[in-house]
Amino acid sequence: MSTDTTGTAARDEGPRPGDPADSPFVRACRREPGPHTPVWFMRQAGRSLPEYRKIRSEVAMLESCRRPDLITEITLQPVRRHKVDAAILFSDIVVPVAAAGVALDIVPGTGPVVTDPVTTRADVERIRLIDRDDVHYVDEAVRMLVDELGGTPLIGFAGAPFTLASYLVEGGPSRTHVRTKALMYGDPDLWHALAGRLAEMTLAFLKVQIDAGVSAVQLFDSWAGALSEADYRRYVLPHSRAVLAGLADAGVPRIHFGVGTGELIAAMGEAGADVVGVDWRTPLDVATRRIGPERAVQGNLDPCLLFAPWPVIEAEVRRVLAQGRAAPGHIFNLGHGVLPETDPEVLTRVVALVHELTVRPDGGRS
Repeated sequence: MSTDTTGTAARDEGPRPGDPADSPFVRACRREPGPHTPVWFMRQAGRSLPEYRKIRSEVAMLESCRRPDLITEITLQPVRRHKVDAAILFSDIVVPVAAAGVALDIVPGTGPVVTDPVTTRADVERIRLIDRDDVHYVDEAVRMLVDELGGTPLIGFAGAPFTLASYLVEGGPSRTHVRTKALMYGDPDLWHALAGRLAEMTLAFLKVQIDAGVSAVQLFDSWAGALSEADYRRYVLPHSRAVLAGLADAGVPRIHFGVGTGELIAAMGEAGADVVGVDWRTPLDVATRRIGPERAVQGNLDPCLLFAPWPVIEAEVRRVLAQGRAAPGHIFNLGHGVLPETDPEVLTRVVALVHELTVRPDGGRS
């Protein structure tokens, strides 16, 4: 893969005031005090925003993920509207998979659908490794966004090997992951070959984003909660660790998140993240005890709570913040993505409330 060390070199000089590396978000990732608890929302770039729906009304999802102008505009929309402390790159976890030659589409109302699911070693070998040229539109969009965002950090992201493998084996979303588990249990060698190939692809995809200037990365393992801890450690942990370890010297914080992973978060922390995302099922103080003091936490308001009356939302925001104080660093977020029906004004109010409740007059430097 082609490399660009410009971003890494700049980070080696240390953060400067107004630099994304000195932002409340990055400081929280690094377990350093800041002027307030930072806030961003998973799936904030789109879905609930009318300005997003207007853009997407005539553009297919994969096409919108391949156009730097649209990636840039959609990524910036929630920053303008909500005043969140970080932007997350607008993309989809299957973008690098498609770039690697896998025939797929993102079907409205369904999600990623793979034309020919993976069943054999030959299928795995057809998934080629990618380089910057394969995802040049992501590289270009990140560079545009870094210029536009100024001191606001940009989060890059990718799907974790297990979740990507599940889509490839199942052919699309699955409630039971029965084909995925059948492959894991029935042909471990093939499973590890597939997950290993996807780990290499994911690492390459994240390095493109880091070289282009993102300030942090998040590895999404959306479906890992379908596994027991023993199965996670045997079939998943080695491959997620390979991705995160491959970024150890990249100079940016690494966030690891999964859904329904309360029993897995200690192992997910062991995979090598600086921050562990926690869904709404596990209180942050409990999660912190399981993860340990070496990592910050991110989360974890239930997305459905945003449909409750404001006094209920405010009370729950206060609860999450109180539980988050048990962690050495806390980034306020939802426990999963923003639901499409969410009122954007509620998200804006939540950001303002978190900032108001956590502001530190000394800027958090004493």
